[in-house]
Amino acid sequence: MDRNLIPVLVGVGQVTEKEPDLDRLSSPLDLMEQSTWLAVDDAGIPRERLADVDVLTVVRSFKESTRNSPAALARRVGASKARQWLTPNGGNMPQYLVNRYSEAIARGEMRFALLSGSEAIDNFRRLRKAGRTPDWEEPADTDAEYIFPEKRMWNETEQAHGLLVPAHAYPLYENGLRGHYGETIEGHQRTMGELFTRFTEVAAEHPQAWYPIRRSAAEIATATPKNRFVSWPYTKYMNAMNQINQGASLLLMSVGFARELGIDESKWVYLHGCADANELWHVTDRENYYSSPAIRTMGQRAFEMAGRGIDDMDFIDLYSCFPSAVQIARDELGIAKDDPRSLTITGGLPFHGGAGNNYVMNSIASMVDKLRAHPGRFGLVTANGGYLTKHAAGIYSTAPSPLPTRGDVPWLREDPALYQRQIDAIDHPPLATEPNGAAGIETYTVVFGREGQPEVGIVVGRLENGHRFCAHVPKDAELLAAMTREDFLGRRGRVVAGEPVNVFTPDL
Repeated sequence: MDRNLIPVLVGVGQVTEKEPDLDRLSSPLDLMEQSTWLAVDDAGIPRERLADVDVLTVVRSFKESTRNSPAALARRVGASKARQWLTPNGGNMPQYLVNRYSEAIARGEMRFALLSGSEAIDNFRRLRKAGRTPDWEEPADTDAEYIFPEKRMWNETEQAHGLLVPAHAYPLYENGLRGHYGETIEGHQRTMGELFTRFTEVAAEHPQAWYPIRRSAAEIATATPKNRFVSWPYTKYMNAMNQINQGASLLLMSVGFARELGIDESKWVYLHGCADANELWHVTDRENYYSSPAIRTMGQRAFEMAGRGIDDMDFIDLYSCFPSAVQIARDELGIAKDDPRSLTITGGLPFHGGAGNNYVMNSIASMVDKLRAHPGRFGLVTANGGYLTKHAAGIYSTAPSPLPTRGDVPWLREDPALYQRQIDAIDHPPLATEPNGAAGIETYTVVFGREGQPEVGIVVGRLENGHRFCAHVPKDAELLAAMTREDFLGRRGRVVAGEPVNVFTPDL
């Protein structure tokens, strides 16, 4: 094969802004521009070489600050000749882009890609609180063009019952996991605290972390006025933190072009294995609420491509929006609960902070830094979008790819459609949109208000014919409180169809 076509990351940049001066607050585009110049400086190339960028893609912010952010960034950094794209929503997008463009480079379709993204939500809120209206709009001739169309993540039943909010959906997996593990409510609360206290230890040492604070397992797991329940069993410290100002950028190119630019090979980090997979699309379509066939399949394909296994990974960053996302990925990738390796290199979304859809750009950049400091070792990055829905993985090393032990094998990303068919064919319970009759709880959560009181109980359950339903429980304070103290998994009762909210009344 032509080794000049092997893809390689050559430059990374990260920015976290905690600027107290209101007159110096950065916009999302400012953060992307800053992180881009840091990536250019990291690669050691002249800034004018960004004119050679073939593709510039921006990971969509939660709320785009300007009409065409890819065009605005291209104009700022001198990459206006590049093909410009905006991604749809999804935390999987940064790793997906690295996978997709690495394949394009290996096929000789492009040489140089610039990837960037950011959020400045904290700056926006501070300006609004000060009575100012952020003026972040930049001129544009056209709207941004999406790399592929946005696809709605929820069905009408899920929307009616509040499951379009990630903080309401992920606790369903958490309680499903608790039942699968056979843990008590108190025991599983400790488990989650112990999982995330290790994340805070990493965040405390990471220069870009929004909250570089060590917290004990008890501090994370115990609900207090400062750490209230958001959706039980998750306290505030267990939720992704997107009220931050962070940006990150990557420079990806072919080995041949890196040589042409004279980039020091000590900077090069290779993508040895990668894969992308989607779960059955809707939360109510899932096979169960404690596993992920998509993560399992994605991991198998990425490791097979790399010629490596999970035990070969020296460094790991699992997507960490909520504890259930970490635990399910850990289980599906074959990582033991007592594995001594850290499951994050950043501190994760709750503690490092997650720039919306762009968090994994930070984790990839951090992985590049980590691997450069430990030449020849391997690292795994996973990414997750939606409600444990869209997944991507990358296996990285400074060791050349493909490894000599694999022979003269071309760098080749397997078409995800080939294995996606197997996932899409998984048998799953049909959804009853108008459920009535005797039923039982499969999993559930209780949504809390800002004053620390339980407000809504959300149930996913099964009718006697095996069909799945979604419902709320009656708005009874004692019942809602009991659902957080007693194990309601498997609790029987009756469900009545509503317009649009169904109501499940458990037997007491």
